[in-house]
Amino acid sequence: MLWSYILKLVILLPLVCGLMIGCLYAWRKLETRMPGKAPNRLIGIKETMMISPGLRLAVLDFEGRRLLVSVGRGGVTLIDKADL
Repeated sequence: MLWSYILKLVILLPLVCGLMIGCLYAWRKLETRMPGKAPNRLIGIKETMMISPGLRLAVLDFEGRRLLVSVGRGGVTLIDKADL
């Protein structure tokens, strides 16, 4: 009786794990095709850097321009902009 349980465990456990990994892989591949998602974004965040606990710098791409902004509790402030 114990051997039948171990045999089932050895066969079914890898099968269930394989099915879970396959479902996660399929989800990642099909996620971009789901309705409601915009295919192209107008704004791209290139990099962010934490300056202090309440202040962060971010580099954004928007309409052929690269923008450096400061994001804090008081809002968002444009620091510099450059053409790409």
